[in-house]
Amino acid sequence: MVSVLQNVAIDCADAYGLARFWGEVLGCPLHPDDGPGDPEIDVMLPEGPLLHFNQVPEPKTIKNRVHLCVRPKSTREEEVERLLSLGATLVDDRREPDGAGWAVLADPEGNEFCVLRSGADRAAMSS
Repeated sequence: MVSVLQNVAIDCADAYGLARFWGEVLGCPLHPDDGPGDPEIDVMLPEGPLLHFNQVPEPKTIKNRVHLCVRPKSTREEEVERLLSLGATLVDDRREPDGAGWAVLADPEGNEFCVLRSGADRAAMSS
């Protein structure tokens, strides 16, 4: 027997606010039973596990040991700009002049995540 991954849990101060941010990032809805003030909110991904936001009293204090990586459907640069406009912050720019690399951003509560090259970015590099 094996286990099945049910969700990826993210501790946070504002479950609804952070879930709304990630719902916008991923273009996915919140669970229909979840709403403002709920201490636990799920973002419904089209495949795989849920993103589960769990409100906790303590603040984030150190770098994430596990983080999310997103691959944009637009270019990496366009997606970084879009995410910054949603409230993310640039933590570490690991993009290379030749187009390789990634950008490390943080969500509104400081959780780091990476924006990888898009499929189009990768194809342009290989041609």
